[in-house]
Amino acid sequence: MNQYKDNETRDAAIIEQTEVNQCSSCGGNTVYDPSTGTLKCPFCGNEQELEKTFHNVIEHDFLKALEENNHSWDDGERVFNCKNCGAETILNEHRIADFCSFCGSSHITLSDHGAGIKPALIVPFKISQEEAVEKFKSWVKKRYFAPTKLIQSYTLNTLSGAYIPYWTFDAETSSSYIVRIGTYYYVTVTRTVMQDGKPTQVTEQVRKISWRTETGHYREFFDDVLIRASNNVANNLIHKVEPFALSELVDYQSAYLSGFLAERYSIPLNDGWHEATSVIDGHIRNGIYGQVYGDVVEIVNVDTDYEDITYKHILLPIWISSFHFNKKMYRFLVNGQTGRVTGQSPISIVKVSILVAVILAIIAVVVFFSDIL
Repeated sequence: MNQYKDNETRDAAIIEQTEVNQCSSCGGNTVYDPSTGTLKCPFCGNEQELEKTFHNVIEHDFLKALEENNHSWDDGERVFNCKNCGAETILNEHRIADFCSFCGSSHITLSDHGAGIKPALIVPFKISQEEAVEKFKSWVKKRYFAPTKLIQSYTLNTLSGAYIPYWTFDAETSSSYIVRIGTYYYVTVTRTVMQDGKPTQVTEQVRKISWRTETGHYREFFDDVLIRASNNVANNLIHKVEPFALSELVDYQSAYLSGFLAERYSIPLNDGWHEATSVIDGHIRNGIYGQVYGDVVEIVNVDTDYEDITYKHILLPIWISSFHFNKKMYRFLVNGQTGRVTGQSPISIVKVSILVAVILAIIAVVVFFSDIL
């Protein structure tokens, strides 16, 4: 029987509130409600509207940020470090992290790291915890190669809602390149082949390539190149719940974090930029291929200058949890904006073996009839 365990042995951590927002009616601590987009009091049910503002943020100068290196988040924020997975969680000064929501470990200590660069934009949660559970249930029913009894006997652990850090980068690029361009031409070749046991001369057209070297220039502006700034949250899974609709980014307000976690970025700004250049360089090479004409094009060298580099720190929502089956734990994630689910699941050896047997049987039948024909 499926169970949703609110008081499980805490393989996923307690959801720590990162901010305290008092209810105007009863004074209780409100939390952000993805279903209504309001701050909701869990005690009296009172709802407080949040005024969303859009993109009232200036792009930050990348080189200046590297020189200053004195960024800070809100006053009073503290960072807790997990000694097991390395994740760092940002909490209000009045909150204490007992467990890590990213791996479930209780080996958590107060870190001497600052909270770092404050987020500029955020995509608030749209999928509630209840909706995320239903999304997971639908997903697990579609694990066709999982054991049949999985649906009746898994145990679902508590979901933790976490905002994952990302960098976005803008840059104007100017690239000089050298390419080799090949043009096809054909020559007539006569050769001797054996036909019916006798040497016979045949004539055929053989394709060859004439090469030339050219230089050129390519310019492109890159806007909001998205780079994940976390190395801790299920790296083998998180890319599978992407992408996010960045058109729904709003200006950061601490109220959106009320009742949720916020991970401190583990990939520093400079390292994020290096990853962004790899993405940008790939797009530049594709652009060069698109503007150079030839039957064959080989890029010999590309030298790119980057100008007006700017960045933003943004937060994107993900539900994190796991389930138990046959004494093993399997992690899964739910995109907190789109509801897309990905995760680990058990595999039935019997079902896989049957599939392989069926495929081999089909191949054998095809080969058999091919031989007959």
